[in-house]
Amino acid sequence: MDTHETPASATHGSAASAAALPDLGPAARRIAGLLGPVGDGALDGPTPCPDYAVRELLGHLTGLAAAFRDAARKDLGPSTATSPDAALPVLDDDWREVLPRRLEEVAAAWRAPDAWTGMTRAGGIELPGEVAGAVALNELVIHGWDLARSTGQPYAAGEAELRSCAALLAPDEDDPDRGGIFGPPVPVPADAPLLDRVIALSGRRPDWRPGDR
Repeated sequence: MDTHETPASATHGSAASAAALPDLGPAARRIAGLLGPVGDGALDGPTPCPDYAVRELLGHLTGLAAAFRDAARKDLGPSTATSPDAALPVLDDDWREVLPRRLEEVAAAWRAPDAWTGMTRAGGIELPGEVAGAVALNELVIHGWDLARSTGQPYAAGEAELRSCAALLAPDEDDPDRGGIFGPPVPVPADAPLLDRVIALSGRRPDWRPGDR
């Protein structure tokens, strides 16, 4: 994929089909709804992300919401230039106020048709807006599942969201480890629920529980 330009026809087509663009709102609201039961005592608990406790997962969500908000706005700066692997995320004391607001902002930013056109940047990587939007949705869906599973809460996602994630996460013959971003897909039955299949594609065990770590 050429990361330096987007064909004009693709740009115009994306703008014309704005009504069909993915909506990050449900995934963002789902995460916000999981925050209330997360007490301070849960912050050191394990998550399906091996390097993250719950506090780092929440810090990561706060940072990625800001980064993808700014990527949608083409407001390229420090938030979009930093790799998420640069350091462990730090959770600020005001996260209960900041994270819900950031989630609202990232969902609103990707409702603008222009967010899905042209080039932008996230995690220090230049990429087309339509790809960045799909990645942002995937981050919210997968990490929402991480948070729910880590804190013992139910989780469900819409079929359209999951289909988008499955398309993004599908292994690539030319890049089987998908740039090292995701672990190897976990085998699941072909008739497993779509959510389980998506989680498995992200390199996570759909049956993961906190006691497994």
